[in-house]
Amino acid sequence: MKWVTSLAPEPKDMYWSNLWLPYKQLWIRRIATLLGSIVFMFIFLVPVTFIQGLTQLEQLQQRLPFLKGLLKGKIMTQLVTGYLPSVILQIFLYTVPPTMMMFATLEGPISHSERKKSACCKVLYFTIWNVFFVNVLSGSAINQLNALSRPKDIPMELARAIPLQATFFTTYVLTSGWASLSSEVMQLFGLIWNFVRKYILRMKEDSDFILSFPYHTELPKVLLFGLLGFTCSVLAPLILPFLLLYFFLAYIVYRNQFINVYCTRYDTGGLYWPIAYNATIFSLVLTQIICLGVFGLKESPVAAGFTVPLIIITLLFNQY
Repeated sequence: MKWVTSLAPEPKDMYWSNLWLPYKQLWIRRIATLLGSIVFMFIFLVPVTFIQGLTQLEQLQQRLPFLKGLLKGKIMTQLVTGYLPSVILQIFLYTVPPTMMMFATLEGPISHSERKKSACCKVLYFTIWNVFFVNVLSGSAINQLNALSRPKDIPMELARAIPLQATFFTTYVLTSGWASLSSEVMQLFGLIWNFVRKYILRMKEDSDFILSFPYHTELPKVLLFGLLGFTCSVLAPLILPFLLLYFFLAYIVYRNQFINVYCTRYDTGGLYWPIAYNATIFSLVLTQIICLGVFGLKESPVAAGFTVPLIIITLLFNQY
């Protein structure tokens, strides 16, 4: 009989509810939660595809003829095709972190840090796929041409598709980025809960509960904006000032939250650094692939030839 051992987390980091799970169950749980996450990711395609349809005004009027009169106004058109899709998508995305945290808990980690790390990875993959790739795929000719069956055409199709979604991504930065920072400062959910405790539940004593930083919700959001900055910098550089202002404000807000609001209950040991690093390398490689497609569209074989070694060097740097 072989014993499977690992370093024990610190006492405050222990997640005692999963400590009793036998080792043989862990692999079954991980496979089941992985399949559940994938199914949830594909179920989420339905609202994302619907939301992306709002950005295509001509298709929207063809499918819903009664909207032709309503969408004649310039203000209403800008509202429906610009601001409304990002707001609806953000509302749906609020359901993702709790769901992924539930999946991460069912995996059977024995520490809070491992549980949040697993949830962070799941939310990050989910966000990149549904916010970036699905919007690009469903809002462009890629879906119609079935470019996924022709991998060599993917860079050129991405180069065609991303500029079409530049307005949506810019609006998403405003609604999800800037608005989330203001919500982070206000701590809206905390204010509502304190109001309920004090005036509805009539609890006079103050709560001793102190929040810890929600890495599984905030880190994927920041990394997604980094991905948007990398990929859109070539084809839609007008998004960069909005992202620059977001990162500037995010530095101020999160610094204040770390110092004055959140409490560090346990040391995570740098678990989130590999996630941030790998996401940054992925964003950089994806940008280089898109540049390869841009040079292909411009029929510039020399520039495309210099881009291929750049991708290889980046991958080698990541490996070694």
